[in-house]
Amino acid sequence: MLVRGAARFSENIGISPLMIGLTVVGFGTSMPELVTSIEAASIGAPGIAVGNIVGSNIANGLLILGLAALAAPLSIETAALHRDCRAVMVASVLLLAAGFTIGLSQITGLVFLLLLLGYVVFAYHQEKHSAAHSQTRAAAKRTLVMMVVPLLPMVVGLAAVIFGAQFLVQGAIGLAEAAGLSQSLIGLTIVAVGTSLPELVTSVMAAFRKQGQLALGNVLGSNIFNIFGIGGVTAMVAPGPVPPEMTSVELPLLVASTGLIIAFAVSGREISRREGAMLVLAYLGYLAYAISRA
Repeated sequence: MLVRGAARFSENIGISPLMIGLTVVGFGTSMPELVTSIEAASIGAPGIAVGNIVGSNIANGLLILGLAALAAPLSIETAALHRDCRAVMVASVLLLAAGFTIGLSQITGLVFLLLLLGYVVFAYHQEKHSAAHSQTRAAAKRTLVMMVVPLLPMVVGLAAVIFGAQFLVQGAIGLAEAAGLSQSLIGLTIVAVGTSLPELVTSVMAAFRKQGQLALGNVLGSNIFNIFGIGGVTAMVAPGPVPPEMTSVELPLLVASTGLIIAFAVSGREISRREGAMLVLAYLGYLAYAISRA
């Protein structure tokens, strides 16, 4: 419902599926990460809060994008490559820099939130300008009903995936704590993958429905929002340091995985099934390492 509604909505208002994936779908499917990180930071569990952000981005870039590419190769437009992949890389590098210096302080949070706002405004104006001719051509047949009707299944679908993810996260945290696992490991693995399930379902379904731009935009938008939005809000609400184990392993891995995705995209303007399999295998390797390190 979310994918179908988002695809129809983007077509009816003259905005590309990539932009809808970056904003409405990408940010919307990141709501579980937002709620989980703020709650964890507020109760004094920074390992879960930061681990959720970093772990979700690693899972999005390697596992989810890889599975989506396995479902169907993801074609990548030049605009997406130049703007959104670079934005994800900048966000990842800034988070790494913050981890080695001032951590998630309130200053970091403010800068991240301002960068998120600036990025969304810039992306919207760029998409609006590039789609101006399409909007003019379609304006005559556009009605308020055509623009609003797709919002209903989109909202219902988004609420369903978020609601379902919350059940999984609560149960997973309880099981992990009963097993005596560390906060950082819980945040990086169980909570991160659990809160990323909306992105997983949405991206794979979008790929199956030949909406590759929506799948890619969902992952890129989620990663940007996870760092700038969730990281920014978490830092403002409950500032604190980034756990040392994450600055030495997970944050460099996040930057490296982002670079790998960009390299795949540049090589052929798409992420193929073979490259998708490589991304999934890379994530499974990281998961095995994280568990063995616990």
